[in-house]
Amino acid sequence: MKCIYCNHEKLYILKSAQIKCAKCKKKFSPKKIKTDLELIECFCENLTASQTSKKVGIHYVTVKKRYELFRQLIANYLEEEYRGKTVVEYDEYIYLEKSKKKIKENIFDAQNFLTFHYEDRVYNLLMPNLNRYKNQFLEKGSDAIYFKEFSKFMMFNKISKTQKRENIITQFWLFFEESILKYKGVSSENFFYYLKEIEFKFNYEASLQKRVLINLYQNSFCR
Repeated sequence: MKCIYCNHEKLYILKSAQIKCAKCKKKFSPKKIKTDLELIECFCENLTASQTSKKVGIHYVTVKKRYELFRQLIANYLEEEYRGKTVVEYDEYIYLEKSKKKIKENIFDAQNFLTFHYEDRVYNLLMPNLNRYKNQFLEKGSDAIYFKEFSKFMMFNKISKTQKRENIITQFWLFFEESILKYKGVSSENFFYYLKEIEFKFNYEASLQKRVLINLYQNSFCR
């Protein structure tokens, strides 16, 4: 075993069962590292925090916090991966939970993002949420007008630069719609991180997901 902070090989086992590095003097718990690696495996197997909590026997709140960390690491990684890449095509997608689609006012809760195709992967750019304007439109009684104009915009002025109907972008959207369902509702504040998780799992096969995430996790100690 090497130090998780500096990769130094000379380590000491303390009475508390923690490991102390002879070089950087930092301490860490091998048990905690082992647990986190198990959580990474479950995460890459598409288990929810609740399912992982039951499988591994760890409190749900603990699993939830680690999952949040994984998503943050993934989001940062994907931003760096996309930097400087050449875009092949792109298209716009508006997502609204199925249960909300029948009520026109819920259009303000929709998530709007652009999906870019580069190389053999996709990258998603989340657009500003309209929810901040919801109360303003409802108070003025202009929500019906806005909804009508917004619907017309989606029908006739859709932002698009795709070369064909069936492509990697539409494949991602189908994958996204299937994947997001298992979370049974995602808050607007956290939607970006779930979108990036799904982007990551679409771009990389499970075995590579695990290797990349373990590497990101280990590097996070060195910052």
